[in-house]
Amino acid sequence: MRFQLLGLLSIADGEHAVVLQPSKPTSLLAALLIHSGAVVSTDYLVRAVWDTEPPVTAKAALQSCVLRLRRIFAKYGIASDTIEAVPGGYRMRMDRDTCDLVRFRELVRAADSADAETEPCLLREALALWHGPVLANVSSQLLHRDEAPRLTEERLRVLERLCDIELARGRCREVLSEVWDAARHHPERERFAEQLAEALYRTGRQTEALAEIRAVKGRLKEEFGIDPGAALQRLELAILRGEDLAVPSGFAVPSGFAVPPGPAAPPGLALPSDLAIRPGSAVSPARAVPAIGAGTVPAALPPAHADAGGTPQPTQPDAPPPVPTAAAPVTLTIAPVACFSGRAPQLAALQGALTGDHPATGPVVISGAPGIGKTALALQAAHLARDAFPGGCFALALTRADGSPLSAAEARARLPYAPGAGRRLLVLDDAVSAEQIRPLLPGPGEGVAVVTSRRGLAGLVATHGGVVHRLDTLDAEESHQLLISTLGAERVAGEPTAARELARVCGHFPLSLRIAAARLLTRPGLGIGDCAAWLAGDPPARLSLADEPLMSVPRVFESALRRLSPRLREAFVLLATEDPDGTVPSAVPDEVLEQLADAGFVEEGPPKPYRMHDLLRVYARQHVAPPPRTPVGSAAAPG
Repeated sequence: MRFQLLGLLSIADGEHAVVLQPSKPTSLLAALLIHSGAVVSTDYLVRAVWDTEPPVTAKAALQSCVLRLRRIFAKYGIASDTIEAVPGGYRMRMDRDTCDLVRFRELVRAADSADAETEPCLLREALALWHGPVLANVSSQLLHRDEAPRLTEERLRVLERLCDIELARGRCREVLSEVWDAARHHPERERFAEQLAEALYRTGRQTEALAEIRAVKGRLKEEFGIDPGAALQRLELAILRGEDLAVPSGFAVPSGFAVPPGPAAPPGLALPSDLAIRPGSAVSPARAVPAIGAGTVPAALPPAHADAGGTPQPTQPDAPPPVPTAAAPVTLTIAPVACFSGRAPQLAALQGALTGDHPATGPVVISGAPGIGKTALALQAAHLARDAFPGGCFALALTRADGSPLSAAEARARLPYAPGAGRRLLVLDDAVSAEQIRPLLPGPGEGVAVVTSRRGLAGLVATHGGVVHRLDTLDAEESHQLLISTLGAERVAGEPTAARELARVCGHFPLSLRIAAARLLTRPGLGIGDCAAWLAGDPPARLSLADEPLMSVPRVFESALRRLSPRLREAFVLLATEDPDGTVPSAVPDEVLEQLADAGFVEEGPPKPYRMHDLLRVYARQHVAPPPRTPVGSAAAPG
């Protein structure tokens, strides 16, 4: 006998199932099965069974309801001690053979660590356990309000994941009916609309794909007065341009999965560097970046690369080589970062760690403040070291566009599975903790990981060794050279003093300099001095691009600030408002300063004095309301 919870609550024996009628014992059984293995309190069970109208003698009534449920069990040959009376409540111990919810979760967990060929099979097996709307024959209002949405969310996350995998494998026709059904039944989830539009477009139905996207846009505008997310808008633009789509955002094509090459991408489309794409694959529009030529600056960068000091150059229009078989090495040539300048000592040190006579045996960590250029340095170093890694070079953003981190399991699922292909280089971008990174590190002899993070990740280095490169802002000459490489030598030579003032206003942050350069490039008549004066009127609020919200210094700083605990945010704002010259007062407790330094909000120390970057200090003063005064010594650990 087994209990089926994922649909109509029923008791099954082989292929035969008995659907339970809506009743108080049915609500009780559902509450116990949802929390299988845990002690469910008497108070919770009373609320689940009687909702807002519990009987006067609630405990006695619950015991009577348990007795009725045990009688139902006896009718179907289920032992009465399946329900255990324990101090404080009741418990049912279920396993994968006796409850479909337990089996569903075990299959999903198994898929997290499965190889690329087994993972979709396990996910399909898990989804096959669902046989209708959850708890449809359970009358409990509490369970429908609190538990049914959570269970449905578990299923939809698995379905999204499976559809991403199938699209990455090029199985667009096979997955079309699934995403069509999901998009119709769950219009509130934009991801299903994206998957449906992508599947339609890649099967030659461009008009229908655009109609789907525009239907979503119309509904959101009519019902909520908002536009769809950036990913759906980029997808629409890619379809209108006729670009070639193949891989979902941030997804690594598994070894042995041949992605149909399709027509060549149009000139000017660059491969986003956080996609692990094999020769023959095409690029997802969600991460596509306009190609950058000499002396130009992108209008948009991928979310994960918002702090990059450069942009990937366009891929060559040559015909792609044949897609390798499962036994062939999986390779990726990470494009050089366009207009990359400065960081010569750090770049040389990274090359030594990756390809020198004594290469790093642990992770190579690049840390620093938000917008400081960590991603650009990592990608440039990976490009230069690519020939030393026959197993391929792969880059993956570890945070989503909204700033939320991928779990280690999600990240591992997106990395390629290529046993025996040789040493490989992983660029793991924007890590939030050591725990997120440890499961992703290559084993001994398998390769090297370059990790970028706002945090120092000292715990990771303590357990796995490796080297750490902490980035500071560019110096004055490096900033000047970056402006020359983006704006062109002639324009900068015409206003050399103004160019240096612009670099100062930008705080010598690579992200700020690129945003300012983009503004100048799109306004040929705007002088460098005029631009610097305008930006100085309200930095860093004016360091953003109107047509690309992801290219925004305030947005990047805000995203970093959200990762701090509330008390640590208060400490940061207090330090900025009380410290006029950038040197942090020595009276501030070292514990607070260490936490802020680890998060990239202050630099150096001890023994040198701690200091705060000018741009961060101005941001805190102008764009974060000073909190009530609290002792900064009580700041909690960063979240």
